[in-house]
Amino acid sequence: MQRILSKGEIESLDHTAIPRVRMPGRETVFATRATRLRQLAQGHPVGGYLTLMAELVDAQHAVLARCDMPGAVPELIERAQAHGMPPLQAAGWPRDPSWTGLLRELLQHLDHNDKVPEEARRIAADLLRRLDQETGAIESLADAVLGAGGDIDGAAAPFVMGALQVYWTDLAIRFPPGHLPVVSPFGLCPLCGSLPVASVVRVGGQYAGYRYLCCELCSTEWHMVRVTCSHCEDTKTVAYHNVDGGPEGIKAESCDNCHTYRKIFYQEKDLYVEPVADDLASLTLDVLMGEAGYARASGNPLLWQGGDD
Repeated sequence: MQRILSKGEIESLDHTAIPRVRMPGRETVFATRATRLRQLAQGHPVGGYLTLMAELVDAQHAVLARCDMPGAVPELIERAQAHGMPPLQAAGWPRDPSWTGLLRELLQHLDHNDKVPEEARRIAADLLRRLDQETGAIESLADAVLGAGGDIDGAAAPFVMGALQVYWTDLAIRFPPGHLPVVSPFGLCPLCGSLPVASVVRVGGQYAGYRYLCCELCSTEWHMVRVTCSHCEDTKTVAYHNVDGGPEGIKAESCDNCHTYRKIFYQEKDLYVEPVADDLASLTLDVLMGEAGYARASGNPLLWQGGDD
C-alpha cells in the first residue's frame, strides 16, 4: 500500500532534483517502438527492414506481457551498491536457461507470420533448429552480442538480441530504482551496464529539458548533462551535426577528444521520437559522420554486422 505523505513531508521534498532514471513500462516500451518503426518505414529507402523489425518488436511486446524472469538476489544488489556497479550487469550475468524460451517464442511468431519476408522466416526457422540441436552455439552468440567477444552472425543477432532485450527489460521493469547504487560507471546503464544506443532530450513533466541516455538492452534511461560526450565525458570539443534538409530533431553529437559520436534526438521537435527506432532510420547521418572521420560509440541493437564485415 502506498503511504500518503503528510503536509510537512511534501514541503520538504526537493522539487528541483533532476530525475536520475526513467524506467521502462511493460505496456509501452515495445509497443511504442513498433509503432514508431512503422511510421518511419513509410517511403523510407530501408522501409522493408524497418517493417521487419517492427514485426520483431511486436513479438517482443507479446512475450514481455507474460515474462517473469528471476531477478537479482538481495546479496547481489548489496554488493553492487557497495562497489558502485550495475546490479543486473549483463556481462557475466548468470542467465536463467529459460531465456531461450523467450527466443523460441519470438522466432515462432516470425516463422508463422505471413508479413515477414521469406528470407527472414528462413533465418527464424534455422535458429529454431539450432535451439534444439546447437544450444551451446546460441549461448555463445548471446554472450557475443552482450559484449563478451567472439564472432557474431549478423543475420541472427537481431533476433537473439531481441530475446535478451525482453529478458533484461522485464528485470528492469520490476527493479526498484531506489536500490540502484548512488554512483555508477560513466557512460554505462546504471542498471545493466550496457552501452546507450542514443540520447533524447525529453519534454513533459519532471523530465522536461533534460537529456537521457537510452540503454540498448534493458530500455532504462539515465540522465546526463547536455553538451557532454557520452563516451569520454569531454565537454570542450563537443559539436553537433545534421543532414542538410533533414529532420530538425536529429543530430549527431561528436567529440574531437575521442573521435566518436552518438545521435541525440529532441522531443520538442518530434514528440514521437523513439531512440532505437529513430537511430535505425537515420543511417544517412551515420554515413556522413563516417565520411567526416568519426566512429560510432556504440551500435544499434536491431542492426548487426557479421564477424567478417
